[in-house]
Amino acid sequence: MSESHSITRPVIVQILPALNRGGVERGTVEIARAIIDRGYKAVVVSNGGLFESQLVKLGATVHRLPVHSKNPIRWPLIRSRLASILQSEGADIVHVRSRAPAWIALPVAKRLSIATVATIHSKFVPQNAIKHIYNRKMLKADSVIAISDFIKSIIVKYYRQHRPADSVTVIHRGVDTAIFDPSSVTQYRIIREAERLNLPEDGYIVMLPARPTSWKGHEVLINAVAALNRLDVTLLLLGAGDGSPRFVAGLEHLARKTGLDGRLRIAASSDDMPSALMLADVIAMPSVVPEPFGRVAVEAGAMGRPIVAFNHGGAIESVLNGQTGWLAEPRDIADLSNALGKALDLSQAKRSKLAKKARAHIIKSFSKEKMCQKTLEIYDELLQKRAG
Repeated sequence: MSESHSITRPVIVQILPALNRGGVERGTVEIARAIIDRGYKAVVVSNGGLFESQLVKLGATVHRLPVHSKNPIRWPLIRSRLASILQSEGADIVHVRSRAPAWIALPVAKRLSIATVATIHSKFVPQNAIKHIYNRKMLKADSVIAISDFIKSIIVKYYRQHRPADSVTVIHRGVDTAIFDPSSVTQYRIIREAERLNLPEDGYIVMLPARPTSWKGHEVLINAVAALNRLDVTLLLLGAGDGSPRFVAGLEHLARKTGLDGRLRIAASSDDMPSALMLADVIAMPSVVPEPFGRVAVEAGAMGRPIVAFNHGGAIESVLNGQTGWLAEPRDIADLSNALGKALDLSQAKRSKLAKKARAHIIKSFSKEKMCQKTLEIYDELLQKRAG
């Protein structure tokens, strides 16, 4: 690629394992849109997935390559193919979003003198020496982004000798506050979602929107809602219905054991999350392992819904305790139940006040626009160094 082409229309290549549903994938699409809106060229390399067509519609260039592979024997061939892609596209920056892509792409980018960025989304705690070596590859990028102060604290704790604290930039993941806006959700959409979920017409709804994974806290939440001993509260586990029959059966068994079985709904994930969130009186995020960020909390806040979470991980950064939600002691069922009760007992006036404050807080600190702007600033800094 000629230097003049690089300056007039920089080419940013994002590399991630796959393009199926998830926070990393949505963030990739959002950044691709921002790259294109800036007048740059957006390229995405992955092993494919549902978001490929969306990226193409945006005007991004998509390449399918098994960059998800953790098998070092396959890496030389994948690197060779990736090098051809980067050269043909005229890449100026390579942005990796996971560890396997980092191991594959960073050596190629270095050999081709391409600037690099790494965004660390995962908890990044090394369980052993091998994991420590595997993780720290991402820290070799020219610029390192952490998606929360919590993730940065882990990097500083375990990898200070490999990456100084002042060289890690925190860019919180952002929520699209135009899509996640109560005023943009029609009554028809809300009714349609309520019918799909088979929710009662009266009473209160406590909702946990989460993948069917044990660390998301489904069981602790069932126990906490049961401890409320309120017949007017229904617990909706949104997304748990996508789990295995064994996972679902375990939740149903616990609900029967705690006397909650008649007030439990286990449902598949929603294609209309803003409408689903509107159905909830309280959104719960009782992850028993600290969330790296906790997208549920910011989406709930954008919709003006009270959030109840455990006082650890990324939730500490997005939930204003006692103002936009409540932070309970981690794994403490009684404290979680108490926090849920406070949220459910809000008067209409206090609920409206909380909703306004929560949405204002998310717009100020966790918007998609802010995330994209701060990421583009990283790109521009690297481009300036390259041009200089």
